Amino acid sequence: MRFRVDGVLHEVMHSPKSVQASIISRFKIMAEMDIAESRKPQDGHCALVMGGKQLDFRVSTLPTVYGERVVLRILRKDSVMLMLKDLGFLPSALERFESSFKKPYGAILVTGPTGSGKSTSLYAAVNVLNDPGRHIITAEDPVEYRLDGVNQCQTNARAGLTFARALRSFLRCSPDVILVGEIRDQETAGIAIESALTGHLVLSTLHTNDAPGAITRLVEMGVEPFLVSSAVDCILAQRLARKLCSDCKVEYAPKPQALIDAGYRPDNLPEKIFKAGGCKRCGNTGYRGRMGVHEVLMMSEEISKLTVAAATAEEIAQVAREQGMLTLKEDGLEKVRMGHTSIEEILRIIV
Repeated sequence: MRFRVDGVLHEVMHSPKSVQASIISRFKIMAEMDIAESRKPQDGHCALVMGGKQLDFRVSTLPTVYGERVVLRILRKDSVMLMLKDLGFLPSALERFESSFKKPYGAILVTGPTGSGKSTSLYAAVNVLNDPGRHIITAEDPVEYRLDGVNQCQTNARAGLTFARALRSFLRCSPDVILVGEIRDQETAGIAIESALTGHLVLSTLHTNDAPGAITRLVEMGVEPFLVSSAVDCILAQRLARKLCSDCKVEYAPKPQALIDAGYRPDNLPEKIFKAGGCKRCGNTGYRGRMGVHEVLMMSEEISKLTVAAATAEEIAQVAREQGMLTLKEDGLEKVRMGHTSIEEILRIIV
C-alpha cells in the first residue's frame, strides 16, 4: 500500500496476499461497484466524514497480472475555496493573470500535465468571478466540487453529452462566463474559441508543457491561427512544487557554479538558499505542502502577429520573455531564492 503525499508516492505497509480479495471487495461495496466483475476497469465514488470534514473518495479499479489494483483519490470539499493569492503566485505573475479577468470576453487557458493543479486554479478564478451579476456555466468530467451560484453540468459520453455538445447548449442560455473542463478535440476547441469571440469569457484547460505551446497546440488541432490570436487573452502554465518544511529546512551557501548550472544568471546569484532537512512533522521528507510554479503569457500585438504567421512555440516564448514573462523554471528559481522550496525540487518537476 502506497500513499501519494505532496505528489510523491511513499510505501506505508504490506498486507498478506490472502486478504487482497476481501479488501478490494470492501472498497467496491463502498463505491457501489460490481464486486463480481474483476476482468475490466471500474470507477465509483463514496463519501465519508472524518474529523468533522466531508471527504469524497473517487475509487478506480484496474485488472493486472497480480490481481486487481485499487486507487483512491481523496477530494476535500473545502479545498475549492482557495483564492488566487493562496496558490503561490509571484506578485508580478498574479497581477498579469488577474488582469485577464477584467475583460468581459476572451479565452483564458490553463495548461500543464495531469495533477498539476489546473482545476484548482480554474476554480480559484471562478471564485473571483462568481457574483449574482454574472451567469456562470461549467462543463466538467466529472463535477468534483459544488460551487454555490454556479450552474455545473457533468458530461456524459454514453448519453451523447460531450464537451462540444454542452458548449453549444450553453450558448443558448445567455451565459457571461463559461468554464470547459478540458479542450480535447477540434470541435470543442473551435466552439470554445468562437464563444470567446462572441462576447463570452471562456476558461478551460489544455495539455501542453508550457504556455507558448498552447498556441501551437490549438493551431495543430485545426483552429485557424487568426481566430486563436483574436480570442485567446491569457495562458497560464503551471506545475506543483513541494514546499520546504518550515520546522527543519536547512540554510546553506551553495557553490556559484551549481547555481549557474541550475539556471541562475551569473550576475544575479543568491548568497544563501535552503534545502530539505527532515523531522517528524514532515515525515522525514523535508517537505510539507505544495505550491504552484507559474508561467503567465499575455496575448500582445506582437504575439498575435507571430500566431497568425504560424511561428514556432520557441519564437513566441522569446518574444513573451522580452515582454516580461517568467518561464516556469525562472519562476521556480525565484521561489528557491525566497526560501519556499529547494533547487532539487524545481529540477525534479521542470526539465
